[in-house]
Amino acid sequence: MPLTRSWHTALFCALTLTTATSCSSSSDSGEPGAQGLERTTVVVGTLPIVDSVPLAIAQQKGYFRAEGIDVDVRTLPGGAAAVPGLANGELQFAFGNYVSFFNAQYRGVLDLKLVSDGYQATRGMFLIMTGKGSDISGPAGLAGKRIAVNTKANIVELTARSALEANGVDPRTVTFTEIPFPDMQSAVERRNVDAAFMVEPYITQAQRKVGMTPVLDAATGATQDVPIAAWATSSKFAQANPRTTAAFQRAIALGQRDAANRSVVEQTVTAYARVDQATVSLMNLGTWPTTLSAVRMQRVIDLMTQYGLMDKARKLDPASMIFSSPRG
Repeated sequence: MPLTRSWHTALFCALTLTTATSCSSSSDSGEPGAQGLERTTVVVGTLPIVDSVPLAIAQQKGYFRAEGIDVDVRTLPGGAAAVPGLANGELQFAFGNYVSFFNAQYRGVLDLKLVSDGYQATRGMFLIMTGKGSDISGPAGLAGKRIAVNTKANIVELTARSALEANGVDPRTVTFTEIPFPDMQSAVERRNVDAAFMVEPYITQAQRKVGMTPVLDAATGATQDVPIAAWATSSKFAQANPRTTAAFQRAIALGQRDAANRSVVEQTVTAYARVDQATVSLMNLGTWPTTLSAVRMQRVIDLMTQYGLMDKARKLDPASMIFSSPRG
């Protein structure tokens, strides 16, 4: 699916009218910056969900501007779509789930560098939900059903399989159907699927607007506090543009730090993800780590090995994928 400069980009522009952050195309992206950066404009792929709100915070507060970077935002349908964009150079940075990134690295599709941790799960923000009046009242009712996921073979499907199995449901009986997060509510209402694996703000919106009901929390048990997503670039880009990569890393880290303040997240999300204030105040939020941890990331790799996405005989070293800023 092609990357688009959609309403998401327009919202970033609206959030940053008081700064010099660019929302135009990156035709001048190859020009060196005044601060010694290899390039001054970068294209960043992300999703219009709460998980990636630190990018909007960093723009709104001028952190990229302070680093000499203009950020051109492109909307992705899911984290897996970040991989081809990074591989072909259409994206310089992207927000994506760890499973998609590790899978690309493991299969040699793309050599990646992880720039920043993105989001970590907590209870109540990774839910499989059914429609009002559904006869599915608990995890057992999901056996043999159709469940919407934003992208197959990603962190959503992986945690769904783990949670289903932990609740006595054979995940092999379930049919996972790809549907973007914003379209899941209507897909359940039209009965195109029996349930949907939803994230915020769509969880709270669906509960408030049409009475959708959670039947399984996928961020419990073996997947409690599991790392969900990260900000990444290609090793090729990082090697050719180390100062630009380091500048992006510093700016997004500040956005991650500020996301610890719920009021900052709420103020930003209302425009960023088209969410009304009443919904924002009710959302269950995860956490935004400010450091990358190979130990935390190993949990995802272990799950991938458990469910056949990796071979136990071949080891993937998450520590080697972490970008380190150049000295000097």
